[in-house]
Amino acid sequence: MYKRALVPLDGSSVAETIIPFILDIAGPLDMEVILLRVVEPIPTIVVEGSRHIDVEDVEARRIDAEEYLAPIAVELRKKAVRVESRVRRGHPIEEIVTAAREAGADLIAMSTHGRGGLGRLMFGSVAQAVLRQVDIPVLLMRATEAQVATRAAREAAR
Repeated sequence: MYKRALVPLDGSSVAETIIPFILDIAGPLDMEVILLRVVEPIPTIVVEGSRHIDVEDVEARRIDAEEYLAPIAVELRKKAVRVESRVRRGHPIEEIVTAAREAGADLIAMSTHGRGGLGRLMFGSVAQAVLRQVDIPVLLMRATEAQVATRAAREAAR
């Protein structure tokens, strides 16, 4: 069965909807979970007519990504799941595919934002592109911002 799952997270609550599922399966399958956060490079901006240049703070963004993954890893460890966190810098699709290969993952588990039509055309679908580029199973969980908000409201009411 599956021994190592790569779980890409983009920092959104939609992406995190995959975590409860991973908690349910990782322990019984004795699966190692690799949490991945890809930090996309921000292009340097030169303001015309001035000496002002905005330059990406790569180290600060890496630290932010690590701090984002840390509590999720703690939650998984509390459930006796072996977990590792990784941060990569680059284009999300390429970095997810590369990370899965380098880690020897036999499963990629991720949420999809559930965009369709114009939204998918404008923003693309990372999940769909990853699915087309890997030769291992990809578990996709569809969730929208509205579904996440509804679920959060229900949990808050409890």
